Amino acid sequence: MTEIVHVTPRRRLPVFTGILVLIALAILISLGTWQVERLHWKEGLIADIAARQAASPVPLADIEAMAAADLDIEYRKVTASGRYINNKERHFFATWRGQTGYYIYTPLELADGRSLFVNRGFVPFDNKEPEMRMQGQLTDQQTVTGLAREKLPGKPSWVVPDNDVAKNIFYWKDLDVMASSVGLEKASVIPFFVDADSTPNPAGLPIGGVTQVDLPNDHLQYAFTWYGLAAVLIVVVAISWFRKGAKTPQQ
Repeated sequence: MTEIVHVTPRRRLPVFTGILVLIALAILISLGTWQVERLHWKEGLIADIAARQAASPVPLADIEAMAAADLDIEYRKVTASGRYINNKERHFFATWRGQTGYYIYTPLELADGRSLFVNRGFVPFDNKEPEMRMQGQLTDQQTVTGLAREKLPGKPSWVVPDNDVAKNIFYWKDLDVMASSVGLEKASVIPFFVDADSTPNPAGLPIGGVTQVDLPNDHLQYAFTWYGLAAVLIVVVAISWFRKGAKTPQQ
């Protein structure tokens, strides 16, 4: 009696599966490596910002020269002198330490007649109007020290509301509109902002030093996730192949 042995073909499927596994493994490892590279970049950026904030302030002219050369001026410490044009302040809707209110952007008129918009700091919602904080409306020659902030190229996102110029409520920092809405010509306005430091103002308002540097750095966690998935894939495939190899052909 002839014994017939039925052997199920196993070559094509394992080869195809192996190719898919290798492709998936390459993708997972690449994503993990990319996150490691992003981690190094983010750590360098955070360290650079910290160094800029800790550095001694430089004259406004130095920051202007950097901006003209298209260099990065963000968070560089700067000092400028002039007189605040209090009747031209603009109000930026903001939240500070859990309290809703506004950042007060006031043009600082420089000796050469140009204006620099200074974020003087935060005031609560009920103190939006200048008459509610008259002691903080500085009128003499002032010297402000703070951090340079770049002008936004446009509206950050479609979810951000449009600025309500008529009510003097800005939801994003449109420097050109801030200037034009108070009759300042674009050519006469310094093309960036300055966030004033925490030097106290009379009666405590505005509250300076409100610059928030929030750079999430979760890249290490993401790298572990991708590498972990790659490791899990290897283990699953190894177990699967081991079990298949342990099976004997059916007779």
